[in-house]
Amino acid sequence: MDLIALSIPIFFILMGVEWGLSKWRGEEVYRFADSVANLGCGIIQQTSKAFMTLLTAVGYVVLYENYRVFSPSSNEWWVWVLCFLGVDFCYYWFHRMSHECNLLWAAHVVHHQSEEYNLGVALRQSAFQGLFSWIFYLPLAVIGFSPWLVGIIRILNALYQFWIHTQLINHLGPLEWIFNTPSHHRVHHGQNPQYIDRNHAGTLIIWDKMFGTFAKEDEKVIYGITEPPNSWNPVFANFHHIKLSWSRMASSRRWSDKLKVWWTQPGYIPEGVSHAGKRTNSQEKYITMVTKPTWIYVLIQFSILLFTTITYLWYQKVLAPTVFVIWATAIIFTAGSLGAFLDHQRWSLWAETIRLPLITLMAVCLFPGILLKPLPLFALTTLGLLSLYILRWAEISAKPDVSRFSGKNLG
Repeated sequence: MDLIALSIPIFFILMGVEWGLSKWRGEEVYRFADSVANLGCGIIQQTSKAFMTLLTAVGYVVLYENYRVFSPSSNEWWVWVLCFLGVDFCYYWFHRMSHECNLLWAAHVVHHQSEEYNLGVALRQSAFQGLFSWIFYLPLAVIGFSPWLVGIIRILNALYQFWIHTQLINHLGPLEWIFNTPSHHRVHHGQNPQYIDRNHAGTLIIWDKMFGTFAKEDEKVIYGITEPPNSWNPVFANFHHIKLSWSRMASSRRWSDKLKVWWTQPGYIPEGVSHAGKRTNSQEKYITMVTKPTWIYVLIQFSILLFTTITYLWYQKVLAPTVFVIWATAIIFTAGSLGAFLDHQRWSLWAETIRLPLITLMAVCLFPGILLKPLPLFALTTLGLLSLYILRWAEISAKPDVSRFSGKNLG
């Protein structure tokens, strides 16, 4: 976890470089609201990940301590090579199954929801994926690879995949024979029919070539999914496909169909069930109007959220359980509230009205020794609330038709 937290500043530097280069080349690869949603999903994933670490560790350690066949030393270089191959192989099958079983896809789909493709998308991760991903690595415990070694290589595997989420790097020649590259991974994020469920590799593309899931990037990639959430709210994004699948299961007449909704491939719709949620035009992107006051407000609030999250990740190991839960809840609530604000959901105004004073009070109570005086914080809260109402008043006054801010796709 510390290694991931340590990498966060590097992530943002590289994202800034990508944004600058794309502007210089006259390309638009970032949208403000989309980036907030992507980073919001990453924040929620890293925050909730701490709750799942124990589950992941205990299952692996029990097998390793009691049922391992070998005991290779982590001091040998060849053990690291074999473990790297093992982790990458297990990742391939975890990733592939996440696309072929709707129950697993309901979690993994979060990573594919963005209709853009940039380094920020790499940070868009599911809060629930950790509930099942660890199972695919259990064979490594039986073989005898230590939890420490597997953990380190899994993190390195995840860090490798950050740089391949870009449109600015084209083909890389012979490297693409062996390694996963931006070109290969762009295919994986495409909703073009020939690209769906292709290129599941983590680091090495050889697994896709071995098991028949490889596709070369030929035509222009259309990013996103065929059943989009149409929302910038990262909390909703994590529940969208679960809600959609549950609705289809509830509407199914036969028990066999109810089971198939979860255990067959994503997109299965039983006979007689509505096709609601299916995209009618793959070229259409979800768009909401982001005025300058809204942009400024969300940018300031989200910057504070990022700083708070990084601090939380660094100090979570020494936090008291109550503080740990309260802080995590506040982070998740803030990410969801700001996303709903960009969706122009009416309830987000009330959510922000409640959140700002509560967050301020929480900060004062949790860190009385760090915060010099509560008065400046409450003053900032008051200014935040006042600016919130002013910007919303300005938006509604400029566009009296309030329905335009309903959060629906405005094209």
